[in-house]
Parts: sequence; structure tokens; C-alpha cells
Amino acid sequence: MASYLRGIHTPHRKGTKNSPAVRMDIPQRVTIPMSMHIGKPAVPTVKVGDLVKVGTKIGDADGYISSNVYSGVSGKVTKLTDYLMHNGAATTAVVIESDGEMTIDESITPPTVNSKQELVEAIKASGIVGLGGAGFPTYVKLDVDPGRIDYLIINGAECEPYVTSDTATMLTRSDDMVDALNALNRHLGIKQVIIGVESHNKKALEAMKRMAASVDGFSVKVQSLPAVYPQGGEKVLVYHTTGRKIANNKLPIDVGCIVLNCTTVAAIGAYLRTGMPLVEKCVTVEGGAVKQPQNVIAPIGASLKDLFDFCGGLTEDPAKIIYGGPMMGITVANLDMSVIKNTNAVLALTKKESKLPKTTSCIRCGACINTCPFGLEATSIAEAYEKKDAAMLSELSVQSCMECGCCSFVCPANRPLVQINKLSKQFLREEAKKESDK
Repeated sequence: MASYLRGIHTPHRKGTKNSPAVRMDIPQRVTIPMSMHIGKPAVPTVKVGDLVKVGTKIGDADGYISSNVYSGVSGKVTKLTDYLMHNGAATTAVVIESDGEMTIDESITPPTVNSKQELVEAIKASGIVGLGGAGFPTYVKLDVDPGRIDYLIINGAECEPYVTSDTATMLTRSDDMVDALNALNRHLGIKQVIIGVESHNKKALEAMKRMAASVDGFSVKVQSLPAVYPQGGEKVLVYHTTGRKIANNKLPIDVGCIVLNCTTVAAIGAYLRTGMPLVEKCVTVEGGAVKQPQNVIAPIGASLKDLFDFCGGLTEDPAKIIYGGPMMGITVANLDMSVIKNTNAVLALTKKESKLPKTTSCIRCGACINTCPFGLEATSIAEAYEKKDAAMLSELSVQSCMECGCCSFVCPANRPLVQINKLSKQFLREEAKKESDK
């Protein structure tokens, strides 16, 4: 299906690709939201005045699609507060004043794993979620019948401009990745692993090939992928590595694949070896307003201000602060926002970098359709949304849009097509809720 091979060539702008991950100074305060994953927010397990350490659980997963939350510093809980996430969702956050000691919780010990169920439960306990994007709880992906799994695909594509935090993982944490792969092979019976890395990322390709050569007992293939955005999208990655096509409203497991981000895999390996849950994240700090762009290891909950200060501060007031890359990232309101589990980059863009061009009328050129990985008709979707035609939006499969932004990127009229797709999907969700409430 040719539509699965479509995409665009974005400027790479990988200025930090050779930047080793540097651990930031201990922040005076962290603000840790209870919702850093797809699914229900965690329930706080601490109260004001409680003393916590690095690795202390401060939030319990609430239900199957949820995730535990842990402290990345030692200190005192000073507040449980309302917190508005970057996507507009309201949640509770735990505020911890650091004592500067980074004392590790005495309960930290490697988990005992002798079966598939114990592996799944261990990963559930770790608080690990998808660290490259949506933040889906990782244990849920792995809690499947092993007989359904033909391939484990490791996503090292990192196709967004600026972002290199996954590259830092591949260059320095191959031992953690091997530990994870051995456990997944032993307890889930995974025999075939494919690591997808874009062709221009030579050092990461070499590092992954060395790692693959060190693994015994199962196949690990490193595949050089075309440097075409959005190469890291799950459906695109599955097609380019296995040739298998994922239908609308289906998941990779429906075609025998599990996809995990490379940093997620490294986090699994580190937890199985040490017992330390997910308490920190490697973040690319970049953009024209950043004095010293670099990859930074930050405790979850550190403020963006602390992150930028560690990078020498800002050379000017940024016009936009973005979580993630410029294609799929989301603008944040202020520097008080926190580093969360799936923050892979924070960009501080200048006015010149973030200036939006003037929008004009659609010229019916079809560029948006020709570049969409799934061949969606962005112009027709926009017309249907303007008419609030739910039936037509469903027929046009707007819900399968991965929100990659290719359509907006190539539009000569500079129309906000991906934003319209997002609004269309929200409109359909609201209409479905109205129907269910009748």
C-alpha cells in the first residue's frame, strides 16, 4: 500500500546529536502530576508533611490503564495542588521540597521475575510508560498472549527535528536494552527483534549493531530506515520494518507486533537490574533561545525554568515553549510546567523560528493528501468539520489521523490542517458521548 510510504523531508536540525546526557543540578522543588500517561490519573498516596526519598511511591495506579508515580528527589511533601496539564487536562500534583540529599528509598530492590506474569507485574510496578510519545502504560502492551507476538519492534527512528534524547539512549544505554531484551525473550518468548533507526543517524546505527551482536538465543536485526518523517509513527514503522499493514482502529499487536520506544526498553532493563522505578527522564533542551543546548537527565517534576537554567539560561524571551518536537509537540503556557514521564524534548523557540506564515485560501493542489502517510483527505475533512458533519468525518476516517502535521507542513496556503483534524476528532468524541448519554 503506497500510502504507508508517504511522508515529508523535514530539516533535521539535530544540533545536540553528539551531546552526551548530563545530569542536571538537584532542583529545590519538584511538582509531579498524577496524570503523565494515557488512562486514569494515579491516586496520591502521600499527604502534606510526609518525608519521601528517591523512589518512594507517591501515586498509585487507578485501574488497569493507569500508572504508578514515584518521587525523583528526597525531601518533604509541601502541597497537593490542582495542576493544569499542557493538553488542558486538570489533575492533582504533588509538590516536594528537596533536601538536596537524593537519599534512595530503602525499599528499592530488584524485582523477582520468573514468569511472564511476574515480568508484567514488575513493569507495572515500575511506573514505566511509553517514553517516546503518548505515554501508554508499557505493561498493558506486554500483557498479551505470547503466541500473538511475532516481532518486537524497537523505535529508534527519532524523526522529529531537534530531538536527540533517544539517540543519547542508544549511544550510552545498550547494556540496559540488552537486559530488557533478554527478559522479554525469556518470559514472553520474543524471538525476533527489529530495531529501526533512520539512515542518517550513523553512530546510533553502529551502537545498535554492536548491541545486537552481543545478544544470544534470539534474532536482533538493526534496520536502517529512510530519513522520512513521520518514520517513528507506529503504523509507519511497522510497515517499513515488517511490511505488515495495520488497519484503521487496529493496533500493532493485531498484526503480530509490539512496538516499544528505545528509551522505554532501556528503562525496563534498568528497573529489572536495580529496582529503581521511573523517576527521571532524558530531555533534549534546544531552540534558538537556549544558551547551551544539550541532552539533560532531569528528575520528573523539575520545572522547565530549572531545566533552562541548567543549560545556561535563555538568550532572549522565547516566543514559544514546546514539549516535544516542532511537528507534533504542544506549546506550554509558562516555565513553571514540569518535566513529565514522556517529555523527550523541550524547545525554546525565538520569534523568528516560530513565526506563523499568513494563511490563504485552499488552491486544491492535493499536496496534503499526497504526503499524508495514510492518504487522508485533509481538505475534505476541513469542509466536513466546518459543516459539523459527523457522519462525513467518520467516513473520511479522521479518527485514524496520527496528528503528524505533514499536511500543514506542505500546504502552500499555510492552512492549519492538522489542528482542524484534531478538532474534528474531538468533535466526534463529543458527539459519541451525546449519543451514549441519551
